[in-house]
Amino acid sequence: MRKSTLRKVGLVGLILIGIGLYFLVPSIHHSVNQIVKMFASGDFEVVRRFVASYGAYAVVVSFLLMIFQSVAAPLPAFLITFANANLFGWWQGALLSWVSAMAGAALCFWIARILGRDAVEKLTSQAGLKQIDAFFEKHGRLSILIARLLPFMSFDIVSYAAGLTSMSFGGFLVATGVGQLPATLIYSYVGGMLTGGAQMLVTALLILFALSALIVLIRQLYKERAKKKLV
Repeated sequence: MRKSTLRKVGLVGLILIGIGLYFLVPSIHHSVNQIVKMFASGDFEVVRRFVASYGAYAVVVSFLLMIFQSVAAPLPAFLITFANANLFGWWQGALLSWVSAMAGAALCFWIARILGRDAVEKLTSQAGLKQIDAFFEKHGRLSILIARLLPFMSFDIVSYAAGLTSMSFGGFLVATGVGQLPATLIYSYVGGMLTGGAQMLVTALLILFALSALIVLIRQLYKERAKKKLV
């Protein structure tokens, strides 16, 4: 049996086991539903309390939560980033969030590479994947780096989509790591200051970051067009 077939069979087996545990084990079913509901609330304080409740294992739980939200796209990762900074300090929280986000991105990449497009469409959405496809086609080899700088682009769907291309895993990791770093640092710095009355500050900073990212994108597009004119 070919290595690619063995990988596919093994991964499908693990997914089926996970689905079976979800439906057959009440405690797992309840925990997963609770986590999804927690993300859906959009309240970082709920996530912070959940992670903190595990005490000495809080770091491990946070890491696994980031992996979970990566695979179950598109749950909001910034809630975990805020919670990490608030619990562990902004730079320690930033490091935890960045490393766990990288691990989640790598997992999404390999799931897509092993299982193919049909499986990815079931894990994400066909419409969302088509939008990322168009973005990749437009921006070429800089797509991953640019996408990571844009806060309104789904981090996880981008990772899945990259796995469907011919891009090397090393190139994907470098672009993801560099592109994800600014957002992680900003979100962590804000998360470290968050209190109940900080909503306006958060909103303002996120808007500022979005505008900054757009400026970077516009500048890159201008350079690409200028090069084409010179050819």
